[in-house]
Amino acid sequence: MAYNGEEALRLAFEEKPDLILLDIMLPLLDGFNVCKRIREKMDVPIIMLTAKEAEVDKVLGLELGADDYVTKPFSAREIIARIKATLRRTKMQDRESEILTCGELVLDRGRMELFKGSAQIELTYREFTLVAFLLQNAGYVFSREKLLEEVWGYDYIGDLRTVDVTVRRLREKIEDDPGNPIYICTRRGAGYYLRRPS
Repeated sequence: MAYNGEEALRLAFEEKPDLILLDIMLPLLDGFNVCKRIREKMDVPIIMLTAKEAEVDKVLGLELGADDYVTKPFSAREIIARIKATLRRTKMQDRESEILTCGELVLDRGRMELFKGSAQIELTYREFTLVAFLLQNAGYVFSREKLLEEVWGYDYIGDLRTVDVTVRRLREKIEDDPGNPIYICTRRGAGYYLRRPS
């Protein structure tokens, strides 16, 4: 357990935990900055804890790479359920290599790697899972509710904004022009889909 942000960073890099519960209101270095710096080097699942209820804080936490966001007060039972659900989702069920391609994108599910041309694209676990699902189902349109169910899991406790934030992060990493995506596209009023460039 760490009692300030600097100690949290040190422990994360030294201990390499399976999951991190990260309070935003940490002394010396707040949880947002800790999350950002961890994400620069590690793909460990992060659940952020906070007393802040403002949507902007939740969105910022997700944009910085948090996998889940819990607002205080919460019960021990709820946080344990979220930890179990997150670990379940992040565990690789199938370690065999499976290559998916689309245009310049090449995704190796076994190695959890995504390349665009010869350049490797660094993704969080959630970003990887989402783009892998869309690649596997290229051309099909999925509502945000369906994506939450398929990618985050039936027991995920979150809102639809989570999908929008993750899609935006993916576009910033994959697309040449995130404002005019050619891979991860929106079908207005319906949802998102992965389009195979012609």
